[in-house]
Amino acid sequence: MALLKSSKVISSIGTFSPSLGVLSTRNSSWWGGVQMGPPDPILGVSEAFKRDTSPKKMNLGVGAYRDDQGKPFVLDCVRKAEALIASKQLDKEYLAIGGLGDFTKSCAQLALGADSEVLKSGRNITVQTISGTGSLRIGANFCASRDVYLPKPSWGNHTPIFRDAGMQLKAYRYYDPSTCGFDFNGALDDISKMPEKSVIMLHACAHNPTGVDPKPAQWKEISDLVKKRDLLVFFDMAYQGFASGDIDRDAWAVRHFIEQGHNIVLSQSFAKNMGLYGERVGGFTVVCNDAEEAKRVESQLKILIRPIYSNPPMNGARIAATILNTPDLYKIWLEEVHGMANRIIKMREQLAANLKSEGSTHNWQHVIDQIGMFCFTGLKPEQVERLTKEFSVYMTKDGRISMAGVTSGNVGYLAHGIHAVTNRNFTARAVVAEKHKHRRDNREIEERVDCWVTLHPL
Repeated sequence: MALLKSSKVISSIGTFSPSLGVLSTRNSSWWGGVQMGPPDPILGVSEAFKRDTSPKKMNLGVGAYRDDQGKPFVLDCVRKAEALIASKQLDKEYLAIGGLGDFTKSCAQLALGADSEVLKSGRNITVQTISGTGSLRIGANFCASRDVYLPKPSWGNHTPIFRDAGMQLKAYRYYDPSTCGFDFNGALDDISKMPEKSVIMLHACAHNPTGVDPKPAQWKEISDLVKKRDLLVFFDMAYQGFASGDIDRDAWAVRHFIEQGHNIVLSQSFAKNMGLYGERVGGFTVVCNDAEEAKRVESQLKILIRPIYSNPPMNGARIAATILNTPDLYKIWLEEVHGMANRIIKMREQLAANLKSEGSTHNWQHVIDQIGMFCFTGLKPEQVERLTKEFSVYMTKDGRISMAGVTSGNVGYLAHGIHAVTNRNFTARAVVAEKHKHRRDNREIEERVDCWVTLHPL
């Protein structure tokens, strides 16, 4: 049903012929043919940021929440859950291959809803995974040998995850650069041409990297068309609660598709909405026709997981399960995740307002309309380069910024920088000033040469 395919991890080792004679003290390297790989575009931004000495520098590349002082934030419910776990003096034995039972049950309930018919009938299987990335990879292995259609653009890691699992990568239109919004008609047109039994990747909420989500009416049309084409829906939900601040609203698309008869597969992550980045807590769910089918699917998922990491880590799952199953902590979590989402929404509004105050004549409504951690600003690569060079504002070249890095203390500076690189008059003045600078530099060189010739005649 689902077989783990071997893949070439190192493709550039090169050839070598070990000698049977006397070996030298130092053999030639086994890895001499390994080529230098390209740097990660996001981690590269962080490295460049660290080297910058400007006191006003901003790192808008990494997708990790920061408070309004720009500091990493640990949720109070997480601290309380850790203390409660520590007080129980639990052991550190291996978890089952499928993970911590209390976690997987709560994980599925959070996504599908407490009253979900799927849960009541037992026709789902949920396994604990190594955060969202691990969940996606298990899902990709499970769906191997199929075509998978990713939105264009999609999270950068989607491509290698599905490609290396042996899936054939395709794309469908999603983002419209002319409006900085959803290309609804383009998406429908492409979906209508997808071969039956293909896999379509959908971001449940807070699309990464654009922050552009379909409206409920659009989700309904997509659901109808996907059902008509007999496509397998693969939902990636990394931001439940963190997008709008409402866990039910953010899971609406997932639940609607299931209500309409789709047997979806779903990846979840608790990195963003619980701040458990380094704990690597996630889940992978398959919705089946019945409980018997779910048992068979579970057996195959275990076969996939066993040779990869045997069983998932314990601590983060315990934290998440404790929060989700302790009423007082669950209430605190809902308040905290709502607060994090609201801070992001507030920063979007303040950025748009500050751009208007700067005198920008561009329409920045998309900054407010987009949702979640990331904003597709619409900045061009050359404008991003200027922002970095002239204002020490770091982001990926496609103009995506992490709104979590924007605070009430630096939003005005960011707006000033964006206005500077997008305002035609400002840009024109900068070009003229640069030309004048070169002319002054040339004159100084000519004067120095004349002076040298006068003092040192041939």
